Amino acid sequence: MILIDRFLNDEQDPKAVEKVLGKLNDMLTANEELIYLAVQKKPAVNLMPDCIAVSNKRIFYCEPANFGITMNFKDISWKSIKEVSFKEEIFGSKFICVPQHGENIITEYIPKVQARKLYQAAYEQLEAFKDQQKQIELEEKRIQQPPAAIAEPAIEEAVVLDTFVPAYTPPAPVEEPEDETTLRLRKLKNLYDKQLITLEEYEAKKADILDTF
Repeated sequence: MILIDRFLNDEQDPKAVEKVLGKLNDMLTANEELIYLAVQKKPAVNLMPDCIAVSNKRIFYCEPANFGITMNFKDISWKSIKEVSFKEEIFGSKFICVPQHGENIITEYIPKVQARKLYQAAYEQLEAFKDQQKQIELEEKRIQQPPAAIAEPAIEEAVVLDTFVPAYTPPAPVEEPEDETTLRLRKLKNLYDKQLITLEEYEAKKADILDTF
């Protein structure tokens, strides 16, 4: 049950507040709470004032009909509201609600004190809703974003090189073929070494070979 006294702090019309709250009490959803209620005060006749109520989920516009016997209720959620403002005039203030789509909703003759508090309550709830939506969008983006690929550590394969170095083998000497003179002298020397000829014969034949070179 909504306590009426908390909505009579700024000279709101008690009868209008009681009538409106009696209806709104059945319209509030789960976890919805009324924050402020402003009552229109016309400069001449104020028998059937309009009321504006702000909850944590929406704004209610309450308009009497059938000479006050019935009342029309219209609400607009914070999701559908772009911004709110108020404008002080000679007779009270205008409270202005700018929806995301459609024309502005303007309510006149709201007492200045009530208009300021109505605007403060509506602005705070609208900003809180916008912040909540931003957090939801960021969370959705985070969920939709694919996880970053985890780089696997590079495994360097050990390359074993065959480093077998064969033992150094010096190149075999290339024997040049002996010419005929050298061959004859070698054979002659071989005969002398075997004592098949004398020294005099060796020297004489050696001289003959060299002469023909």
